Amino acid sequence: MSSPDISVVICVYTEDRWEDILAAVSSVRAQSRPALETLLVVDHNPALLDRLTREYKDAEETGEVRVLANAGPRGLSAGRNTGIAVSRGEVIAFLDDDAVAEREWLRYFAEAYTDPKVMAVGGRTMPIWASGRRPAWFPEEFDWVVGCTYKGLPPGRVRVRNVLGGNASFRRTAFDAAGGFATGIGRDGDKRPLGGEETELCIRLTRARPDAVLLIDDRAVIHHRVPAVREHFGYFRTRTYAEGLSKALVARSVGADKGLESERRYTTRVLPAGVARGLRDAVLARPGGAGRAG
Repeated sequence: MSSPDISVVICVYTEDRWEDILAAVSSVRAQSRPALETLLVVDHNPALLDRLTREYKDAEETGEVRVLANAGPRGLSAGRNTGIAVSRGEVIAFLDDDAVAEREWLRYFAEAYTDPKVMAVGGRTMPIWASGRRPAWFPEEFDWVVGCTYKGLPPGRVRVRNVLGGNASFRRTAFDAAGGFATGIGRDGDKRPLGGEETELCIRLTRARPDAVLLIDDRAVIHHRVPAVREHFGYFRTRTYAEGLSKALVARSVGADKGLESERRYTTRVLPAGVARGLRDAVLARPGGAGRAG
């Protein structure tokens, strides 16, 4: 099967991330395997919509970058659905507005889709800490708190229950089979940091297409900015609580069996290993070991 055309969707909502948005778009335009188009979906922010339209006027004329308004209710899920609806690629990839993709990102996605059973491919997301380094107390097993790949995920190109939305791609036919992202689960601007919409979608997809293969390829790397406020325990506590609420919504939607399948493994295997590693570091007098174990 030939390599598919890929549309990239970047959902944006605030001018506070202006430089990050420009960097994200630049990283897509610099890919070794060019995207068919980059779609910037603006979430109910007319000033940002106008500014981006002016910024990418020349690129819009060639079709390389397209700026459009979220056609649905406020929130990330509706923004993604808007991008899916107007995109032209056989595959739709999603990149966070505060992340940059490595040059081979789309090439690794495209390689996986040579297998017609592959319906979704995710990648590895690395944190860029505002302070320049990981806080000593922050365990790698909880990097999902800041939207990044956490320690405990299997390495290489492997099958998974779900991909993670900030660094992911789907075959267009996946949305034909399962529908789009569910609204009311994921994030809505600066409100409570919920998530889980990509998990719910992936479970719906595998129910609609039992033969579907979902992969993560850790060579498809992006680098995600972690602002200073998210380096503090207060955000950590808020985000983990919100994730619990999100998992409850997902379980209610698709059932606790599949909705919490990966979470059981995470709780019974990944977290105990993380506690042991933190205690070992504490015994060896390494900074933050006891805090990470706690």
